[in-house]
Amino acid sequence: MSEQQNRDTLERFRQEVMERQDIDAMAELMHDDYLEEYPQSGERIRGKQNARSVYENYPSMPNLIDFSYSISGDLAVIEMVVDYDGHRMNACQICEFEDGKIKRARGYFGEPFEAPEWRAQWVERM
Repeated sequence: MSEQQNRDTLERFRQEVMERQDIDAMAELMHDDYLEEYPQSGERIRGKQNARSVYENYPSMPNLIDFSYSISGDLAVIEMVVDYDGHRMNACQICEFEDGKIKRARGYFGEPFEAPEWRAQWVERM
């Protein structure tokens, strides 16, 4: 599939899944051999149906605050800021595509933290 088709898949993912939380749309965008990994918790979700079940049973889906991505061929890096019931989290997801669908995703999460004063003279605040 083309990079543009993968880009279209990511745009649908942002709009239908992250913004509208449409689980049916999510399943349509996943490859049949979908694999999702969370290295920080040591979890692996194998298969589209297992991923769907995880999301259907999620206690409270996060709200999307910010979403951007870079894509090259069948590989994309997504950066997000999400809100879990008033708790903001930075997330990075690395996605691989096959046949215009998301085949593999690895997600990393990080909480905001205060910048140390010792490096203030060399950095710019965002």
